[in-house]
Amino acid sequence: MSTSLGLSYANMVSPGANLESYMRTVSRIAVLSAEEERELGERLFYEEDLEAARQLVMSHLRFVVHIAKSYSGYGLPQGDLIQEGNVGLMKAVKRFNPEKGVRLVSFAVHWIKAEIHEFVLRNWRIVKVATTKAQRKLFFNLRKSKQELRQFTAAEIKSVAEDLNVSPKDVREMEGRLGAYDAAFDAPADQDDEKAVFAPANYLEDKAADPALLLENENYVESANDQLRYAMANLDERSQDILQQRWLMDEKATLHELAAKYNVSAERIRQLEKSAMEKLKKGMEI
Repeated sequence: MSTSLGLSYANMVSPGANLESYMRTVSRIAVLSAEEERELGERLFYEEDLEAARQLVMSHLRFVVHIAKSYSGYGLPQGDLIQEGNVGLMKAVKRFNPEKGVRLVSFAVHWIKAEIHEFVLRNWRIVKVATTKAQRKLFFNLRKSKQELRQFTAAEIKSVAEDLNVSPKDVREMEGRLGAYDAAFDAPADQDDEKAVFAPANYLEDKAADPALLLENENYVESANDQLRYAMANLDERSQDILQQRWLMDEKATLHELAAKYNVSAERIRQLEKSAMEKLKKGMEI
């Protein structure tokens, strides 16, 4: 397939800033016949022919644009939606088996929509509105069902729940998430003092940021470290070595390794370790 339409393959799968030019260009790329598609699919499937893969992707870019337009109601850049859809198209081409007797466009729809869905859910809100597979299905179906900016009646909730095979509670919960909005943590720079006071930054307290608590915690850690060093210093050299080898080294020694080192039994090393730990604990309580 010729690329004389003015854009490279890399530019074709990434719309860029000039979206109108991109759409005009992909609309002029010829659609493959069933025979041409099967030939290219076999070359890719059996011979891993990358040129065949390129032609399959290029000839289906117009379908991605068509699908991406149906997601324009989410307020996200059309170019980004198309680019994500193109990623799904390439994944579909990679997995396409011409022996199944299905046209690529039918097979690729699932992959294209899946990538767009993921992009919408990642970027539609700062806080994720859907995380599980069931919630994602409910999110997109509820967006289609909820045509007007109003709350559902009890009858409508029941009807949607039955259509989507979910509980009315799930529908009400997702409706609440759809109706919510993101709020900036800090007040806008041009907002007056009376309105700025309602910004979350002015009334949500971070207790961990209290300077007194931070200093207290710092002093506590420093004091605990000093006590540990003092208690360790009061142990005999063998007990110090056993504790360091067993607890403070990246590669901790085993009881048998220390037993061989000190020519005693592993049980004796265990007893010495236990005794040293008890002395250490008492030393830190002083």
